[in-house]
Amino acid sequence: MPDIISIGAYPKVDRAALAGMGAVPFATLEEALAMDDRDSVRAIACIAVRLDAATMDAFPNLGIIANCMVGYDSIDVKAARERGIAVTNTPDVLNDDVADLAVALLFAQARGMVQADAHVRTGAWATEFFPLNRKVSGGTVGILGLGRIGQEIADRLAAFKMDIHYWSRSEKETPGWTYHADPVSLAHAVDFLIVACVGGPETRDIVSSEVIEALGKDGVIVNISRGSTIDEAALLDALENGRLAGAGLDVFENEPAPNPRFTKLDNVVLQPHQASATHATRAAMGQLQRDNIAAFLKGEPLLTQVN
Repeated sequence: MPDIISIGAYPKVDRAALAGMGAVPFATLEEALAMDDRDSVRAIACIAVRLDAATMDAFPNLGIIANCMVGYDSIDVKAARERGIAVTNTPDVLNDDVADLAVALLFAQARGMVQADAHVRTGAWATEFFPLNRKVSGGTVGILGLGRIGQEIADRLAAFKMDIHYWSRSEKETPGWTYHADPVSLAHAVDFLIVACVGGPETRDIVSSEVIEALGKDGVIVNISRGSTIDEAALLDALENGRLAGAGLDVFENEPAPNPRFTKLDNVVLQPHQASATHATRAAMGQLQRDNIAAFLKGEPLLTQVN
């Protein structure tokens, strides 16, 4: 009769740490729902699992859902709040890694680094020049979503002498940076657009066909937020038809099996949703998740409650 269960594909070290707290592991939600005594469960630790109202109702004494991710769009937070269930996430500890990958994707796409690697490996360098590529430093970049991670991305790109523009739900105290009241206006003004907003219904397709059109044929989009934030059909059409120069994508609408049209393009850099995937950061995320559960069980204030 466990107080805690974990759901999802956890690394071995996190599985062991959760087990040390008494958590019973389940690889999938379906396995967890099939357990004999769901009434005993007070805490769910999860990673990349969708939890809706019906799932919460299946655990009548549930008090906390601790998500081992910064995004929580896979959890019905409204339903949790209505049931008195706390939801926590793992912000801040992953900001640096996600921002680092956003910058890396921008440079990898603009400088053709994947193709350049192949040029050397295949021996083509010995007989032909590698094509010239695009300068990034000194360009104009738009950050769509100037939250914790967006701010870190902007700070990094400012060091590359870039002109920083941004959209956010409200204007920030950012002297020298240019605020735009809507994403289309932002896209019109920049060469590169980096998507760093939260996922969920409010931001679904925020990078619409109009935004892509406004960015134009020389524009590059980088996405390290959620696949749902971009109209993928419009993005693919623009990439295939030369109405957008390129993209660097760590997230997709259908993970882990993104639209196969992406893999046929040579103007995109594709990553397997690995922005926070370093040993140090994943360890910090796991620790923060467990700290939230421990605080709940002790009746102490939660560290990073989102609802």
